[in-house]
Amino acid sequence: MTTASTLTLATEVQYLPGVGPDRGRRLLKLGLRTARDVLFFFPKDYEYPAPPLAINALREGMPASVVGHITDAELVSRSPGKSIFGMLVENETGALRCVFFNQPFRADTLVIGQRVLVSGTPKISGLRLEIVHPKVIPLGDDERLPQAPILPLYPLTEGIKQIDLRRVSRECVDALSGQLAEAMPQSLRVTIAGVLRASGIEIEGELPSIATTIAQLHYPDSESTAKAARLRLIFQELVVMQLALAMRRRQLTSDLQAPPLTTSALIDARIVNRFPFTLTADQRRVMKEVAADMSRQFPMNRMLQGDVGSGKTVVAVYAMLVAIAGGYQAVLMAPTEVLARQHFATINRLLCESRVRIGLLCGSMSARERRETSKQVNDGEIDLLIGTQALVYGEIQFAKLGLCVVDEQHKFGVGQRVALRQGGIAPHCLVMSATPIPRSLAMTLFGDVELSTLREKPPGRGRVHTYLAHDGWKNRWWQFVEAQLAEGRQGIVVAPRINVDASSEPETAEDVSSVADVYERLRLEVFPNRRVGLLHGRLSADDKAAVMQSFAAGSIDLLVSTTVIEVGIDVANATVMTILGAQRFGLAQLHQLRGRIGRGAHAGHVCVFTDGEQSPDEYERLRVFEQTDDGFELAEADFRLRGPGELIGRRQSGLPPLRIADLQRDIHILQVARSIAQSQLDDDPELMDTEWAELRLQVMRRYGKQLSLGGVA
Repeated sequence: MTTASTLTLATEVQYLPGVGPDRGRRLLKLGLRTARDVLFFFPKDYEYPAPPLAINALREGMPASVVGHITDAELVSRSPGKSIFGMLVENETGALRCVFFNQPFRADTLVIGQRVLVSGTPKISGLRLEIVHPKVIPLGDDERLPQAPILPLYPLTEGIKQIDLRRVSRECVDALSGQLAEAMPQSLRVTIAGVLRASGIEIEGELPSIATTIAQLHYPDSESTAKAARLRLIFQELVVMQLALAMRRRQLTSDLQAPPLTTSALIDARIVNRFPFTLTADQRRVMKEVAADMSRQFPMNRMLQGDVGSGKTVVAVYAMLVAIAGGYQAVLMAPTEVLARQHFATINRLLCESRVRIGLLCGSMSARERRETSKQVNDGEIDLLIGTQALVYGEIQFAKLGLCVVDEQHKFGVGQRVALRQGGIAPHCLVMSATPIPRSLAMTLFGDVELSTLREKPPGRGRVHTYLAHDGWKNRWWQFVEAQLAEGRQGIVVAPRINVDASSEPETAEDVSSVADVYERLRLEVFPNRRVGLLHGRLSADDKAAVMQSFAAGSIDLLVSTTVIEVGIDVANATVMTILGAQRFGLAQLHQLRGRIGRGAHAGHVCVFTDGEQSPDEYERLRVFEQTDDGFELAEADFRLRGPGELIGRRQSGLPPLRIADLQRDIHILQVARSIAQSQLDDDPELMDTEWAELRLQVMRRYGKQLSLGGVA
C-alpha cells in the first residue's frame, strides 16, 4: 500500500491509503483511476454545519445544533450486541433527548454534568423532540463554540459511501494539491479578477492559486471560499476552450486564401434594387457584415441564424450576387430536393430580368441532365448553382467558385461542406440556420465561426396563434379547419411517421403515427368535399415535386405530410396547421413546422395534439411551445429543459464535456473568457508569453486533436 509520503498524481486509486482492489474497482465506476482524477472529482454540494438554536426553537426535520449540559444518561443492554444509550441535554431554553443505538462506548465518553455541542435533525418521538445519532463535540465550561467543518457531498456509486470518498479525497488533497501545475500565475489571476468584477461578476480579491482552489473546492473554510475556488476553475475551463476556438479561427483564416470580392456602392444599389420589397434593418446590417467579410483575402466563415420567416434567403441572394458581380460563381446547397427546387424557382423569379445564369443539380435528375449541368458549371456557363448533396459528389468542378451558401447547416456534415472547397483558393462560406442557437452554445459550438443574427421579421406577416389541445377538441378543431378552407385558405396536417409496426404499438381509432392512415381518414370521413394531398419522404422526387407544386398552386386544400415539410416550404396561403403526436417532436422541430404557415398577410393557427400519456417533461415542452412564438426564446427554453448534452449531442459538438462549467449558468463568465482569449491571441498569436505557457499546454491536451490545432502545437 502506498503511503502518503510516496503518493504522486499518477498513483492508481487502488493503491491509495485505505482503498485496495475492491474499492478501487468501485471507484473506477465513478471515473476515478488515479489520484489526479480524485483531485478533480468535485463535490456536487456541501453539508453545512447546522446553526445553533435554542431548544424551544427546534422544529422537526430542520437540522440544528444545541449547546447544553448532560443532565441524565443511561445505557440499556437488551441482549448481547443490542444496546441503547440515551442522554438528556439541557440549557435555559429547554431539554433535548439524544439516542444512540448499539454504541455502548458512549456511556464512557458522555457523562452527566459535561458541556457538549450536539448537532443533528430532530424528530418527534412520543411527546418530545429527540435526535438519533447526533454529532457530539465535548466542550469545556468556558470554551468558545468550535467552527464545524463544511463537508463535501460527492456523487456515489454502489458500495461507496460519503465517508469513503471523503477519506480518499482528504488524503489526496493534503498530499498532492501542491503538485499541480499552476496555469494562471498571480499577476494573471489579479488581472482576470479585475476583468470579472468589471463585468459584474462578484469576486473578492484575486482568483486563488490552483493548490488553494482544489483544497477549498473539496474542504472549504467558508461558503465564499468555495465560491471563489469554483469561479477560478470555471473561468480556467472556459478560457481554455475559448483559446482553442480562437486558435482554430485564426488557423482557418491564415492557412486559406479566398478571392477578395469588393462591394461598391453601385453594386450594392443594383443588388438591393432587385428586391421587390423593403429590406429590414437587420437584413441591411447583416448584408454589410457579409460584404465586409467577402472583401478580405481569406475565406469568410460566417453563420447566419434567424427565426423562421426572418428573411435569411434574401441575405444569401445578396451575398451570391456580390460574388457574381466580382466575376465568380456561387453555389447554394439545400438539405432536401423539395427545398432546392423551391430555392431555384424563387431565385429565378427574383432574377428573371437579370443576366445571371442559374442552374439546378439534384439527385433525381437523369444522368444526362446532371452531366450537362456539370459541364456548364465546369465551363463557367452557370453563375449560380442550386442543388442538394449531389453537389459534393460526381465530376463537378467549378470554373471559378467564389461563394458557398449552405442552407440549414445542421443537416450537413462538416465533410460535405468542406468538399465544396477545391484547390488552394477556398470560396467564402455562409451557412444558414433557421434553428436559433442559445448564445452560450453559439460561442462554443461555433466559436471558430463569425455569427450574424436576424431577429426582425419583414412587415406584413400574419400572427400565428398556437393551441395545445386534447382529443376531446378534435371534432371542433376539424370544424375550424373546414371554416378556414371555406374562406379560401389552405391547411397542413403533420403526422410523425409514415407507418407503424403493428407488433409494437396497439391500433387506435386514429393512428396518428401513420400519415397514410391519417390521410385516408381525413380524405374519406372528415373532409370528403375537399382536395386532400399526401406528402412523405418515400415518394419519388418527381411525385414530391408534383404534390408541392399542386399545393403551392392552390390545387390542394389540405396537405397531409410527415416532417418532410419542416424546412423551407413557403406557401403564403397556408394558414392552419394540425400537428399530431406532438410529444414526439422537440421544441426546435415544432417551431420549424409552425414556420410553414402564416407566411402571408393572414393570421395563422396551429393546434398540437398528443397521442398516449405524456411525461411531465413532454407536457412542459408543449406548454412552452404554446406560449412562446419567438425562436430565440424557445432555443433558450430548450436549452434549459434538456441541457447542452442532449441538445448538442457528443457527435455533433465534437468537444470534450466540461468538468465544472455550465454553459447556461455561466454565460457571463463565458463571455469574459471569450473576450480575454481573443485579446490575448491578438497580442500573442502563438501564446508564447511564459505566463500563458501552461494554459497553452492545456489547450493542446484537451482540444488539439478535436480542433486540428497541429499548426500551433
